Amino acid sequence: MRGETLKIKVFHMEEVTEGNDFRIEPTRLQIKQDFDCKDAAIQKLTIRLLPPHQHNVETNTIMDIIPISTKVLGVLGSGITHTLTGVSVVMTGAIEEGEQMHEFGSSEGVLRDHLVLNRAGTPNAEDYIILVDLLAKKGTPFNRELCLKMFAIVDEFIQEIREKMKMLEGKDACESHVYEENINSGKPKVALVKQVAGQGAMYDMLLYPNEPSGFQGGHSIIDMNNMPVFLSANEYRDGAIRSMV
Repeated sequence: MRGETLKIKVFHMEEVTEGNDFRIEPTRLQIKQDFDCKDAAIQKLTIRLLPPHQHNVETNTIMDIIPISTKVLGVLGSGITHTLTGVSVVMTGAIEEGEQMHEFGSSEGVLRDHLVLNRAGTPNAEDYIILVDLLAKKGTPFNRELCLKMFAIVDEFIQEIREKMKMLEGKDACESHVYEENINSGKPKVALVKQVAGQGAMYDMLLYPNEPSGFQGGHSIIDMNNMPVFLSANEYRDGAIRSMV
C-alpha cells in the first residue's frame, strides 16, 4: 500500500540582491530591505544581506537559522513543496541596553566567530545570508511572549518571499525529489523517537506550522504539555518540526 506522496522541488539561488520589493526567478532572488514592523515592543528591525564569505560583521545573539520553503500544493507531509538553496535567513535579537535574546549561552559578536558553516541546518560557505535583527525597546521584559513575538515578525518577512515562491514553475527547478510513504502490511512497524525541547522562553518547539519550518499556525510543545506526538516520515521531511532553541 502507498501512503502520502511528497514532492520537493529545489531552486538554487545564484544571486540575491536588494530592491524596493520582493521578486524571484528560478536562480535569482530580490529582497526588500525596508520591512515595516509595527509591533510596539520592537525598537528597531534591521535587514542586512551578506554575500558569500562576508561574515566579518557584528551581530546580536543568533536566535535561529531558517530555511526558506513553502507549500505549493497540499499540507505538510504531502503534495508539493518549493524550497530555496543558496540562501537562508539568520535571525538575531536583543533588548536595547539589556539582555541578548538567548537561552543557554549567547553568541553575540562577530558572526564568523559564532556561525559554523557547512553543517546540517546551517548555511553553506557559498550561500547568501539574509540577516534579520530585532532590537526590543529598553526595559522590555525577557520572557516567552517577547521571544514568540520576534519569531512571528521574522516569519512575516519570510512569508513575503514564500508567496513569490509559490508562483515559480516546477519545471524550472534544478532538483526534484519524490518521497513515497510505502505501507507494508504484515511487516514490523518502525518508529524513530526524537526528544525535543519544551521548557520555556526560547527553549521551545513548534509542530505543524502552516509553512515548512514556519511559525504561523504552529503548536508549541509546551502548550501541548509536552505530550508525545506521532509524525509521519514525510511530515518530518517537510518541516513539520520548528526548533526555536
